[in-house]
Amino acid sequence: MRFASSLATAAVASVLLMGAASAQTTAQAPAPAATKTAPPKAAPADKMAPADKTAEKPRTAASLECSKQADAKGLHGTERRKFRSECKKTAKPN
Repeated sequence: MRFASSLATAAVASVLLMGAASAQTTAQAPAPAATKTAPPKAAPADKMAPADKTAEKPRTAASLECSKQADAKGLHGTERRKFRSECKKTAKPN
């Protein structure tokens, strides 16, 4: 009976220790020494970055006036875009 109990205790202990042993991570190898190569290229995320707002074209007087009119009417979304588009077409000098 004593042997069976010892065997059961050893089995439980080994299962618990195996879980702890498998959870340990190995140390990562250090990065290789840098060699003379071309400078790294820009990351793809840089290409997808939003444009700088200061680089946009300045808004025309007609565009600003149409925006003010749309604000006064309380227009939003598609209605606002349609209104501003028509307003700017009629505001253009021909």
